[in-house]
Amino acid sequence: MATTHAPLLPLPIDPVVPELVAALRRESSAVLLAPPGAGKTTRVPPALLEAELFPGQLLVLQPRRVAARAIARRIADERGFELGREVGYQVRFERCLSHDTRLRVVTEGILTRMLQQDPLLEGVGGVILDEFHERNLHSELALALLREVQTSVRPELRIVVMSATLDPAPVAAFLGGCPVLEAEAHSHPLEVQYAEREDRRPLPVRTAATVERALRDDPSGGHVLAFLPGVGEIRATLRALEGLRGVEVLPLHGTLSAEEQDRVLAPSRQRRAILATNVAETSLTIEGVTSVVDSGLVRLQRHDPRTGIDQLVLTRISVASANQRAGRAGRTGPGRVYRLWTRAQQVGLAPFTVPEIRRVDLAPTVLEVRAWGSDPLTFGWFEAPEPSLLERADRLLVRLGALAEGARTITADGKRLLGLPVHPRLGRLLLEAHRRGCLREGAGLAALLAERDILRLDRGPSSESVRASELPTGPSDLLLRLELLFAATESTASDLGPTGLPLDRAALRHARRAAAQLEREAARAFGPPARSRNSDDAAPLRLLLAAFPERVTRRREPGSPRGLMVGGRGVVLDPRSVVREAPFFLSIAVDGAGPEARVLLASQLDPAWLSRREEVVCEFDADRQQVIAARRLLHEDLCLEEARAAPPAEAAAELLATEAAKELSKALTLDGETGQILARLRCLAAWMPELGLPACDDDALVALLPELCHGRRSFADLRAVELGAWIVARLEHAQRQALERHAPTRLAVPSGSQVRLDYAPGRAPVLAVRLQELFGLADTPRIAAGRTPVLLHLLSPAGRPVQVTQDLRSFWNTTYPEVRKELRARYPKHAWPEDPWNAPPERRPRRRS
Repeated sequence: MATTHAPLLPLPIDPVVPELVAALRRESSAVLLAPPGAGKTTRVPPALLEAELFPGQLLVLQPRRVAARAIARRIADERGFELGREVGYQVRFERCLSHDTRLRVVTEGILTRMLQQDPLLEGVGGVILDEFHERNLHSELALALLREVQTSVRPELRIVVMSATLDPAPVAAFLGGCPVLEAEAHSHPLEVQYAEREDRRPLPVRTAATVERALRDDPSGGHVLAFLPGVGEIRATLRALEGLRGVEVLPLHGTLSAEEQDRVLAPSRQRRAILATNVAETSLTIEGVTSVVDSGLVRLQRHDPRTGIDQLVLTRISVASANQRAGRAGRTGPGRVYRLWTRAQQVGLAPFTVPEIRRVDLAPTVLEVRAWGSDPLTFGWFEAPEPSLLERADRLLVRLGALAEGARTITADGKRLLGLPVHPRLGRLLLEAHRRGCLREGAGLAALLAERDILRLDRGPSSESVRASELPTGPSDLLLRLELLFAATESTASDLGPTGLPLDRAALRHARRAAAQLEREAARAFGPPARSRNSDDAAPLRLLLAAFPERVTRRREPGSPRGLMVGGRGVVLDPRSVVREAPFFLSIAVDGAGPEARVLLASQLDPAWLSRREEVVCEFDADRQQVIAARRLLHEDLCLEEARAAPPAEAAAELLATEAAKELSKALTLDGETGQILARLRCLAAWMPELGLPACDDDALVALLPELCHGRRSFADLRAVELGAWIVARLEHAQRQALERHAPTRLAVPSGSQVRLDYAPGRAPVLAVRLQELFGLADTPRIAAGRTPVLLHLLSPAGRPVQVTQDLRSFWNTTYPEVRKELRARYPKHAWPEDPWNAPPERRPRRRS
């Protein structure tokens, strides 16, 4: 490797590089900390190669494509190399390499693919993971895979982790206790200014005003770099700065073309205001920046467990990110930082950004781990994800056909999906398109889903919001865009597409490039595509179903924007969706915020394409107090069709028993004769436990319900059952005889009458009888084999109680004489003998028929 080049200006990292080289001669790994602007990204990789520490290539991993390309070019310029020969880069859909390349700057997904294709990583002597503090999922997976390769088959493989803001201890421990080196900060002084008070003006307005202020505050002519959370905010700020004179205002974000990005990064004598997303936060060096305007906001991918979807969520940056951004202003001299938040709000910032492994969809990563031959639950993660997130990812991959059900081993289709640099969903879409002979359409759909929206529905050319009435009704929001992708031309007037809708020209160009690249990648991965069958107009819609199988949604009512998705999640269509009539649709792009997820992109589907299973579902109608049933045709748990049906006997009985157990008094007739039978059984079970009678309390009745409910569907059916007789009929013969003998319904008294006994648990049975009918009876009657005396309610001839007693003998001896005087005066026609012991009883008069 040639080493002749112009002398390099000293940077803070330079004194540490020899220490790093010496450490790597002793150890296989190292962690290097260096502040922003120290030069670690461009100085360390070539220095390691020049030190001849290892044969073969050195890979440098960068989280972002923009940075990977810029870093390779910067190293080539500094070292006098030819880009694409000694030093090169490889990012998604783009590579600038040759057989002579020894220093290759790549994005993390590229390294993962290299490891899957060659687990030994032959020809590679070392790997540098730069900007590891960003904790990207690919970076952490790459570190885990590299460590496994190093400890199992390649102990000579060198691994270096570099960062500006990172707690080095966990990484060093993961790499076997490797050495940690740190470059001293020699940054230029920064003047940091905070907002005096919270400003409620729109962010683009505040940012534009602060950019103009920064330009005025710095008469040296330095550039201003403003950090904004997304492309939409950049556009709006660009419009707000349109009248700015003498300053070139440029956007910088990941969806720009390589040429557009290179233009921003190239040195310029004209003063610039650069509006960037967080792609400019690390690694990238933009010459001449002396001021930074920081919105303090970023859009991060977060997994929404309610929808199973990753969402870009607007959130505040961390302290580490704020420091990284501020460092852009102090690389070449003193700088100013304008923070659009107050000092009080600064206190509330999190120290570090939450790692992606805790907040994003793990399906692509789990597929990589499964393909590696490991179980994600036992894989040697740098930081293990939650098991529930791994299980959710496994389930999605099974739905996509990438993993086998049960064993969760990777399938042939899963291996095919690994060959594409896209999410498994989009890989499944491309695979289906390849099989159906519509790969061009499939690649277009995948590009539209992966890239920024080509329609500017938030703002029209007249700066007014696009109304829903301006959009056509159609089968799919994606097909509308697919038509524009293929139909719109560079010569189309202004920014309006063929349908009169506002187009994002930059996004359209980017999507077209991505579609062409995906079509080539799919043809390479899957082989020559099947013969075209473009006569099938529904084929593109079916491709979307293959990619989003769990997003099947049924509209709640005709014409309603609301729907119910597989899994029971409620959704509402965005007013600007063209899918306004289809009873079934796919909820493709979903915003999970709010009580109902908002569907931003939808696509109709034919229910005939769905898997179907039939089931009869029983429900309890609380108003009618009966079991009803419906025959449902289901796709997974989503009902496609429903009709009334007769409840299956077993299911109806089970459900009826469950509901009756909640409200026994409503479901069963527990008073009258049944109440007395139950009381007799409960009392006798307590008086004579040796009989083994059922207790007949509420718990016992609940236990009888399954049998009682057999063949019945309603509370009315249950109340019609003579429950007491039903229970007695189920007693053993000896128990029935004991019940009649020891807890009779009536007792014979001296008058010859059979008087009814009244039973209630917890008290003696009551015999209410006229006093005259007991003349000649000396002692209180007893039941339950003589164990229980009845409670006598002694009545007057008019049926009114005159005495309550369980000791009849004592009553005759002590109380009767006094009672006799009173009753004799009141009822003179009746006999009131002085000697009730031997007097004949008075018979109860017969009722006239």
